[in-house]
Amino acid sequence: MAKVVVIGIAGEPGLWVADLGNGTVRALGSVTGDLASVNALRKPGSAFVKDVDLAVAVSSADKVFSGHVDS
Repeated sequence: MAKVVVIGIAGEPGLWVADLGNGTVRALGSVTGDLASVNALRKPGSAFVKDVDLAVAVSSADKVFSGHVDS
């Protein structure tokens, strides 16, 4: 089972690394190799998803904890 997720949010230029085992999230400083290739697909609006079965961007953590998603 995956313990680390790379996150890119539409409209935000950088990527983030969420380490689920350690409960941390941090900015990914440099992107190389295959990750750089799939990251480049974000510029024209494409999405790349592998082994993630739910991902929702919301405006605040409060909305998540109250069970809401932005529409």
